Amino acid sequence: MYAPAVSDLSAELWQSAARVLDLNWSGDHTVPSRRLYPHQWSWDAAFIAVGLAYVNPTRAWRDLRSLFEAQWPDGRVPHIVFDPDTAEDDYFPGPGVWNVPAYGRRRARSSTGLVQPPLHALAAWEVYRHASAHGAACVAEARTELAWLYPRLVAQQEYLAERRDAGGTGLAAIVHPWESGLDNSPAWDTVLDAVPADMSLLELHRRRDVAVTDAAQRPTDEDYARYIGLVLNYRDGGYSDTELAQRHPFAVECPGFNSILATAELALAQIAGVLGRTTDARRHRDRAREITAVVSRRLWDPDTRTFRARDARTGRLSPARCVSGLLPLMLPDLPAGQADAIMTEIRSERFGLPAPSADRTAPSFDTHRYWRGPIWINVNWLLRRGMQVHGHHGEAEELRRALLRLVHEHGHYEYFHPETGQGLGAPAFSWTAALCLDLLADRSAPAYAR
Repeated sequence: MYAPAVSDLSAELWQSAARVLDLNWSGDHTVPSRRLYPHQWSWDAAFIAVGLAYVNPTRAWRDLRSLFEAQWPDGRVPHIVFDPDTAEDDYFPGPGVWNVPAYGRRRARSSTGLVQPPLHALAAWEVYRHASAHGAACVAEARTELAWLYPRLVAQQEYLAERRDAGGTGLAAIVHPWESGLDNSPAWDTVLDAVPADMSLLELHRRRDVAVTDAAQRPTDEDYARYIGLVLNYRDGGYSDTELAQRHPFAVECPGFNSILATAELALAQIAGVLGRTTDARRHRDRAREITAVVSRRLWDPDTRTFRARDARTGRLSPARCVSGLLPLMLPDLPAGQADAIMTEIRSERFGLPAPSADRTAPSFDTHRYWRGPIWINVNWLLRRGMQVHGHHGEAEELRRALLRLVHEHGHYEYFHPETGQGLGAPAFSWTAALCLDLLADRSAPAYAR
């Protein structure tokens, strides 16, 4: 097992993180947690691969490959790939609710019809970058895996850029809060207010999450009624993305999602370069600049100097300040004034480091409830990359140390109380463990070619 030189304290954290990833390995993929999330999740697989790059790169590639083996013919990568050995009732909403038709080598009901942030190109690039530390055979494996993944990663980007441009603006729209990865963020409140909350759906479809974890730390029943209603609407429309803004009640341009979309293009440019596809690399860099320009223009609120989600149906910006509005910092071509404004927001009383998932000063702030206040390791890891990209190395190091201290003191939890640091949600959570490995190794974010 490869590990960087670390202190005794860090070695203890390194070993515990590696044990979590071993515990959650299913033989084909890594689950986020055994009890609460017993299947494979899309952006979890990307974060997990980043950590596995240090301790088991073959498993990192297998995680990504198993996810993309479930890619739909239209290019979408499902947000959950269901484990056929897991019972329907062990997770809700399970395969029967989604009723996805068979495609390719996949049997019917093997996945959901939603997506999640396309972080996988960045993950693949990170696994490839670290391959040399494991020897020549690992480098050869990495090139083979990159060549297999590249066209599939491109198809994922094309699906999001073409089929999900609900507003005709050049940005991808999400059709469900789950697609953002930030499920119950206040960023969606104003859009969800217009979505009926049919509470009878929860009598037909019983929640599993509150049976295995504290309900006070999860989205509310009213949230879930709306979530299930949106799933059924999208499902009953055949998972079609045609005229989304006209026929589906939730179509939102998220600054975090689209920043990751642009970052994926930059990672694809690096991958294309390794594969000798010079023209493609140039095209990916151009595409990243185009997405960045639209994010900068369309999701920026000049009055408050913040990035906000925009409802593609009404054109209105969300009034909420959330961690998703900080993620454009990842973009190297973001105008300097906007990057500076994000750093000002991070330093303000509304956020601070590590950043909570929502504005600490807002009435909607909740220290326990999922994405409405708690600290999450994954979005702070993304913020740290953005700080490095824009030269804020001191604060990036401050954030790295704070995140490691949080996990060392409280455990590899899904998320953390923003004031006490108490671990919340699922214990032995895979992406927390995986990203601890990367933070311990302290590899700087790559300087992307512009």
